Amino acid sequence: MVDTHCHLDACDPSAAELVSRAREAGVSRLATVATDEAGIAGVLEAAHAHREVVAIVGRHPNESTGFTPDHLRPIEEAAADPRVRAIGETGLDFYRDHAPREDQRRAFEAHIDLAARLDMPLVIHTRAAEDETFAVLRECAASLTVVLHCFSAPARLDDCVEHGWLCSFAGNVTYPSAGDLQAAAREVPDELLLVETDSPYLGPQPVRGRPNEPANVVATAEAVARLRGVSYAELEATVERNAARVFGW
Repeated sequence: MVDTHCHLDACDPSAAELVSRAREAGVSRLATVATDEAGIAGVLEAAHAHREVVAIVGRHPNESTGFTPDHLRPIEEAAADPRVRAIGETGLDFYRDHAPREDQRRAFEAHIDLAARLDMPLVIHTRAAEDETFAVLRECAASLTVVLHCFSAPARLDDCVEHGWLCSFAGNVTYPSAGDLQAAAREVPDELLLVETDSPYLGPQPVRGRPNEPANVVATAEAVARLRGVSYAELEATVERNAARVFGW
C-alpha cells in the first residue's frame, strides 16, 4: 500500500521512525507535503533520507495571506529537485477563513500556473469552498493531473469523474457517520482512486482521536476495499498503479 498524502514534519515521532513503522505495516511509498515555505526543507530532507518518501511542495490556502509572486519562488526552486513529484497542497478553504479569500485565489491560480509550466500534478485542498474550487479547476487546470486530497465532496463526484480528477480518501471515510463519503468511495472509478492518511490528522476509526501516521493508511485501505467489495490485494494493486502513474513511483 501507499500513503499519497502525509505531513511527516507535523508528526511527533521522527520521520525515520514513522517510515520504519509504515514499512513494517506494508506501506511501500509515502508522499510528504510541505504547507508553507518553512516546511519545504523538511520534506526534501525526508525524501532524500528515505527511499520510500517523495515530496510535494506548496503553500496551503490557510497560509496564503498577502500572497505575492515572491512566495512562489521557493516552491518552484524546490520543484526542480527530482524527489519532488507534485505541487500543493493548494486550493481554497472558506471553513476557517484563516486567509483572505482573494489571497487564497491568487495563490491557488499561481500554483496551477506553476504546475502547468512544470508539467507536474496538482494536489488540491478544498473545504467549504467546493463550488469555487471546482470552478477554478475547470477554468484553469484542464490540462493538469489533479488530485483532490482528503476527498470531501461526495456530492460532486460526477464532476470529478467527468474531468478525470483523482479522489484520495483519508481516515474520515471510515467514520460511522460518513455515509455519503463511503458511497463515493464505492462509486469512484478504479482509475481515479487513491488513499492517504493526512497524518497526523484524521486517524481512521480504529485509532480515531489519536495522532495519525502513515502506517494507518492500511486501515483506511481495508475499509475502502470492504466498501467496494474487493479484496485488499486488489485494492492495493489499484491504488499503487494509480499512485505510480501520478507521482512517478
